[in-house]
Amino acid sequence: MRVLLVEDNEILGEAVRDHIAAADHAVDWMKTLDDARMSLRTVSYGLILLDLRLPDGSGISLLKELRVSSNATPVIILTAHDQISDRIEGLNSGADDYLVKPFDLGELSARMLAVIRRYGGNISPVIRFGDLKISPVDRRVFAGEAEVGLSGREWAVLDTLLSRPGAIISKAQIEEALYAFGSEIESNTVEVYVSRLRKKLGRDHVVTVRGVGYKIGTPA
Repeated sequence: MRVLLVEDNEILGEAVRDHIAAADHAVDWMKTLDDARMSLRTVSYGLILLDLRLPDGSGISLLKELRVSSNATPVIILTAHDQISDRIEGLNSGADDYLVKPFDLGELSARMLAVIRRYGGNISPVIRFGDLKISPVDRRVFAGEAEVGLSGREWAVLDTLLSRPGAIISKAQIEEALYAFGSEIESNTVEVYVSRLRKKLGRDHVVTVRGVGYKIGTPA
């Protein structure tokens, strides 16, 4: 999953960025609304983490712009505003969740996963594909009774496919999910990790649509 972090506090921004990147998500960290808008015009994100008080305005304005333009990217607000009225305004403006600073990074991860499950239509924390059982929360996969070990990059590719079960995901879309701005993209990275996933999970579960992209089956 590629995440847009909009936060001007250096210490918190660095901590959140490093925490998310350690889970093998690509993170673009922007410190102003203008930079965030430019990123959103360039890249499709799986999730936005949005501060409210930024040097060039309120994050609420960006949130409203997204929803007015029918951009349904999930948004979690991160802010020091702890008034109930502020929370209500954020949620009524289209936010999906709200975390008041200071917050625990483990709780942030749990809320991110919960929001993504809802958007993907996977209300249950466990996703099933035939004999496969996938638990994104603790990053475990079982084929029947046997656990299948996946590397961080393999998980990143699987996460991208799981975001739209049954839909074809292009190579470019997977690359967007794997690489943040400034990262060097290796030409055959996607093919390598999809090939590994197919070997570990089964060719029937991870399908290559020649010349178009890749897809994972519809959950059982």
